Amino acid sequence: MGFAGQAVWITGASSGIGAAFARELAKDGARLILSGRKLAALEEVAKDAGDALVLPFEVTDHAAIPALAAQAWDWADGIDMLVNNAGISQRSLAVDTDFPVYERIVAVDLLAPIALTQAILPRMVARGSGRLAMISSVAGMAGSPLRSAYSAAKFGLRGYAGSVRAETGHLGIQVHVIAPGSIRTDVSRNALTADGSARGRSDKAIDNGMDPGVAVRQMLDAMLAGKREIVIAEGIERWLAEQSRTPDEVFDYFAEMMAKGYAAKLGVGDQ
Repeated sequence: MGFAGQAVWITGASSGIGAAFARELAKDGARLILSGRKLAALEEVAKDAGDALVLPFEVTDHAAIPALAAQAWDWADGIDMLVNNAGISQRSLAVDTDFPVYERIVAVDLLAPIALTQAILPRMVARGSGRLAMISSVAGMAGSPLRSAYSAAKFGLRGYAGSVRAETGHLGIQVHVIAPGSIRTDVSRNALTADGSARGRSDKAIDNGMDPGVAVRQMLDAMLAGKREIVIAEGIERWLAEQSRTPDEVFDYFAEMMAKGYAAKLGVGDQ
């Protein structure tokens, strides 16, 4: 049925992949909730987003998330898809990197999407339907040099998503982990260096990467096709990610375990 009429909450929606999600989903007739830190940029994206709610917030403000989740859910009368896209990358050697850089990147790229998902997931489960899209990275499929914090966070996001997928698939929830390669965004320019400052310049690979709109359309098509781990990359980046892709048989095995009452057998939960 596509995304027409569905309510989709996008974080990191003010630019890059998040803004491309907004544009592509607006074409499909989705109702959008656009979040990020920059109100003016979000409002600019919203001009082309049709029926949209601009809901700015800092993703690491965990205390604010329950109220924001309730506001978003009530505005849309239910969230059909949550796109956890907000993130920050890294360009530094592990041996040189200050520990606060690890804390910042893990907070934004791992704990923030977990916090937001945890606020929305019970509502989706109670309704019996919903879709979660976790924007990971090729660096979340294969540990990449100069990205030790970023890879750690994105690997963690993939693990969290896998567990949620296994636990909720039989309850009507679809979970997708999306691993983009080089996409033409400001991800490298905004990446943190060893001391936590912004890098301030881009990479040739990023500048020559895929158009964000083209990449997002591929992501959306793959989600509608039911793909669970989605690699959107070319050349060596695609090869690297494909080497670490989880076989569908693993997903199916865990889903069957849960559907047959694995949690109940261990006395966990009421599902």
